[in-house]
Amino acid sequence: MLSVIDLSASDARTTEDIFTGQSQSMPLGRVYGGQVLAQSIVAASRTIPDERIVHSMHGYFLRPGDSTKGITFSVDRIHDGRSFSTRRTQAYQEGVPIFSMIASFQDEDPGLDHHEPMPDGLPAPDDLPDVESHLRGLHPMSKRLFTDRPVDLRHIPAPIYIAADPERAPRQAVWMRVRRQIPDNPATHRAALAYLSDLTIQESILRAHGVSWATPGLKVASLDHAMWWHRFGRVDEWMLYVQESPSARGGRGLATGRIYAADGTLLASVAQEIMVRVPDEAGATG
Repeated sequence: MLSVIDLSASDARTTEDIFTGQSQSMPLGRVYGGQVLAQSIVAASRTIPDERIVHSMHGYFLRPGDSTKGITFSVDRIHDGRSFSTRRTQAYQEGVPIFSMIASFQDEDPGLDHHEPMPDGLPAPDDLPDVESHLRGLHPMSKRLFTDRPVDLRHIPAPIYIAADPERAPRQAVWMRVRRQIPDNPATHRAALAYLSDLTIQESILRAHGVSWATPGLKVASLDHAMWWHRFGRVDEWMLYVQESPSARGGRGLATGRIYAADGTLLASVAQEIMVRVPDEAGATG
């Protein structure tokens, strides 16, 4: 993961800054959305002074990427003010845009401070089974989708990889962290948090309709993604990702999430809309 989000500067020059990156190998050959999110943030941050940190991003997934090919990132320096900077990043493969993002960066400033408290009464990550425990009987190629990831996940309630959630509740919580300690660079941790933010957020939509990832004919694709970083947190320590879906209609579903440090500090907020197509018998609610 670290090598993928560590982009290279390009000798090519236009009116924009150009960077290049590679993709993680994926069993189905499609670029993981969280990867291109993180890479786009890294590309934009390379044009910003170190003391000015990313606090929000809004992006659109335009086309599925090919994980066997490199990605080119162009950064447009839209605005630099006294406290804020704005950057637009476009990700390209073979000259065609696959992702477009605008991000804002800010100097650290004092100000009002409050946050929604973390839900209480949830089991701790060490009290929950790891993801491999839920994959027994799955085809080895399908298992790779989960076991090859650099992230440790613990679902509350059980994950819906193979079986649907009978309660049909449009919410879940997921403990998550990267599997190994990573360097102390705060910018790396913020980019890695974006990488993690796309992993499970779609699942609150599926849970609401009794749908699992293994549902025959299920088609899911991320349409857009928004994220706000509130406070610094380490991604190599346990974080709780609280997720819910307020609405689904017209082949689209909206999911929102809040990411907390283990001590209850709110680190980030996330929103994503997805395209979701489910066979009638699976999506029927009576």
